[in-house]
Amino acid sequence: MTRPVRIALIVVLLVLLFLIRAYEMDLFYDPLIVYFQNDYLYKTMPEIDTWHLVVDMLFRYTLNSLITIAIIYLLFKKKKHVKFTGSLLMIAFMILIFVFVLQLRDEFRSGYLFPFYVRRFIIQPLFLLLLLPAFYYQKLRNS
Repeated sequence: MTRPVRIALIVVLLVLLFLIRAYEMDLFYDPLIVYFQNDYLYKTMPEIDTWHLVVDMLFRYTLNSLITIAIIYLLFKKKKHVKFTGSLLMIAFMILIFVFVLQLRDEFRSGYLFPFYVRRFIIQPLFLLLLLPAFYYQKLRNS
């Protein structure tokens, strides 16, 4: 694959990440988007269908993860990076969703900041932002 094609594919994948973010209200069930945008410290929690929320978060996380893996593969062309990223993303989701559901069942009584950021790690491709510099640094050290 030539370099211009790889760059074009990476741009397309980044645009897909932006589109997922732009149309999140239409694509996914997440009443917490509006809740955390407003005065969540003074309002009560909205009615939440936990099962529906978890399934949609899994769907969104899967989309973001597949795009993340594709970007990392296109940038570094190493299967070990892809395997590591896939493993990290699977383990991270299992831990994060477990913690988030516990916090959700508790209705965020222990505070809003921690579940807000756990949810942020689930719904946003933050692992891409963490892994890209790490893999790049590793590439620089090895060369």
